[in-house]
Amino acid sequence: MYQLIAYELIIAHTNETEYKSFISNKKNEALQSRMIVMPIPYNLKVSEEEKIYSKLILQSDMKHIHIAPHSLRSAAIFSILTRLKDSKKQGMDPVKKMRMYDGEEVEGFKDADLKEMQNEYTDEGMSGIDPRYVINRISSALIKQDLQCINALDVLRALKDGLDQHPSITKEEREKYLNFISVARKEYDNLAKKEVQKAFVYSFEESARTLFENYLDNIEAFCNWSKIKDLLTGEEMDPDERLMRSIEEQIGISENAKKAFREEILIRISSYSRKGKRFDYASHDRLREAIEKKLFTDLKDIVKITTSTKTPDELQLKRINEVTKRLMDEHGYCPVCANELLRYVGSLLNR
Repeated sequence: MYQLIAYELIIAHTNETEYKSFISNKKNEALQSRMIVMPIPYNLKVSEEEKIYSKLILQSDMKHIHIAPHSLRSAAIFSILTRLKDSKKQGMDPVKKMRMYDGEEVEGFKDADLKEMQNEYTDEGMSGIDPRYVINRISSALIKQDLQCINALDVLRALKDGLDQHPSITKEEREKYLNFISVARKEYDNLAKKEVQKAFVYSFEESARTLFENYLDNIEAFCNWSKIKDLLTGEEMDPDERLMRSIEEQIGISENAKKAFREEILIRISSYSRKGKRFDYASHDRLREAIEKKLFTDLKDIVKITTSTKTPDELQLKRINEVTKRLMDEHGYCPVCANELLRYVGSLLNR
């Protein structure tokens, strides 16, 4: 006669609150010694959080709704901030930490700092807002307002309104989360202005290229201790330090770092030349960003008038149509959210 021995393994998952409730129940004491607990924290990367929301929306009855660019990112920023713990590292704040966790470079910090932060807390990510809450709030906003397109402001407003109804957050947590909503809003404001900036600068691309070439001429003269010849008068002049700094400051290049940045640009130009490639406006991402920001600053009054006027003239209307088309064709906007974006950025510039 043979004896049959069966080994069984049961895999289950739950949230932390329910787990603690289960453990505290004395009726379950016999099971505790037979359990292997594996804490799985929430995701801590903004870009991955966006993907989670996109996947959940595609699986829901909201997949026919157009979601404006940066809407899910704004929600993801809020969610991740609620999950992160404050770092003890000097000069670090939640937004910088969030950026580093998502693989972005933050000035003044290195990969070693990132690893140190990741090891600061063993329970980081075990609390905070969960993805299901975000999706439920987006769904609620769509139902309440009967929208066919939802933007970042709609999403953040829905997340904020839902905090009063959230059953498991304390009053202190609510205040903290409201602050994170404000932070996410500021991040979106910057993204929105940058989006419109890119679309508008395209209409002034020739101006951007001229500014780009002018900057290169000046940094070459600066690094070579030489003069610049005025094309109109033939007069030799010193490099235009004010022009160079007005561009470099757009991307946070400090006075101490300007020389290294300019030399790095010239090295890049030389490298392109050796390879038989042309160094152009699109060859250096940071420099292009600086040029666009500088041009956008110079054009701010034009953008402000164009985006906020109630009765645009023929030229303004042409610009609005060009920018709207670019937002739709290249940035994923629909006619509704493209126009909402322009109005919103116009209001930001008028503050």
